[in-house]
Amino acid sequence: MNNIEFKNARNLMVTNQLRPNKINDLLILDLFRKIKKEEFLDEKNKGIAYSDLDIGLINNRGYLKNLHLAQLIQNSQIKKEHKVLHIGGLTGYVSTIISSICSKLIVLENETSLLEQLEKNIKYLKIENIKIYNQNLKNGFQDKSPYDIIFIDNPIQKVSDSIKEQLNSDYGMLIMIKKINENFSHAYKIIRNQNNYTEEYLIDIFTNFELYNDKKDFIFND
Repeated sequence: MNNIEFKNARNLMVTNQLRPNKINDLLILDLFRKIKKEEFLDEKNKGIAYSDLDIGLINNRGYLKNLHLAQLIQNSQIKKEHKVLHIGGLTGYVSTIISSICSKLIVLENETSLLEQLEKNIKYLKIENIKIYNQNLKNGFQDKSPYDIIFIDNPIQKVSDSIKEQLNSDYGMLIMIKKINENFSHAYKIIRNQNNYTEEYLIDIFTNFELYNDKKDFIFND
C-alpha cells in the first residue's frame, strides 16, 4: 500500500468502525484519522493496520482493534492538563495518540524489542511530552506518581493495590481491562476519591491478549 492508500484506509476506519459505534469526540476522531498506525508496525502487519482486527506483536501482546482503542481513550476523558501513565507502550501508537491530548505522559515498557522500537518512534516523531521507562509492568511507576490517569490497554487478571494507590487521590482514573477467560475480557473505569475506589464497567473486549502472564493466580470462569 502507498501513502494515499493508507490515508484512505484511515478515513474509512474512522467512518466505518469508529463513528457508527459512538466515538464522537472530534479530537479523538481527528487523531485516529491523522496518526499513521502503519509506521508503528512491521512489514507483515502494515496491511492490516486499519482492519477490524487485533494485531499481535510479541508474547501474546499487541494492539487491540481500532474501535476498542478509541473506546478506551474516549472513556478515559483525558484533558490537556492531565499527567498520564501508560502501562505497556508497545511500539508507541497508542502512546502517541494519548500524548496529543495530555500534558505529560509516562510510558512503561519492558520487552527489549518493543522498547527499542518505542524509543525510536517517539524520537523520530519528536514528541517532547513523553518519558519512557523500562519498568516491571505489574507495579506501575511509583517514582513519578501521582497520575491523573493510568491507562492499561492490554488485559490483566487483576490490578494491584500499588497501581491504584498511584492515582491522584482527587478523582484520579484508571482505565484497565480485566481478563475473564482466555478470549474474553471486560474493560473498567476505576475512580479514586481519597481512599475510596468506584468501579464502572465499560465494554466487552474479545481478545486473547494479556499484558503479562501470571497463571498461578488465574481462574477460568465456566
